[in-house]
Amino acid sequence: QGELVESGGGSAEPGGSLSLPCVFSEAVYNLYCMSWFRQAPGKEREAVAAIDIDGSTNYAESVKGRFTISQDNVKKTVYLQMKHMKAEDTAVYSCAARGRECGDYFAATGGVVQDHGYWGQGTQVAVFS
Repeated sequence: QGELVESGGGSAEPGGSLSLPCVFSEAVYNLYCMSWFRQAPGKEREAVAAIDIDGSTNYAESVKGRFTISQDNVKKTVYLQMKHMKAEDTAVYSCAARGRECGDYFAATGGVVQDHGYWGQGTQVAVFS
């Protein structure tokens, strides 16, 4: 069992919804930032959403208003709720943990991978009619 384990992947129709849970271990429990990344075929991995230990959240422009990241510390789970899904949301989604705050991660990094030392194995999401 890894430090981060995603589930909930699958298929959805355009306009549909999926929820991805990521269970994390005690080792990452006190890390400052939990994030969701995705990688579509032939593309670079990109950040989708991040949540800091104080509960503040940030999102990629492409998912703002459609995706929600949240964290339940009792269940040691971080969630990515996806609504109004589009074909371009098709990708492998991975959760990751960072040992320092993400803050406005997207403005600071452009959404690329930076300083996330713990990763899940990924879960496939496909959006099609």
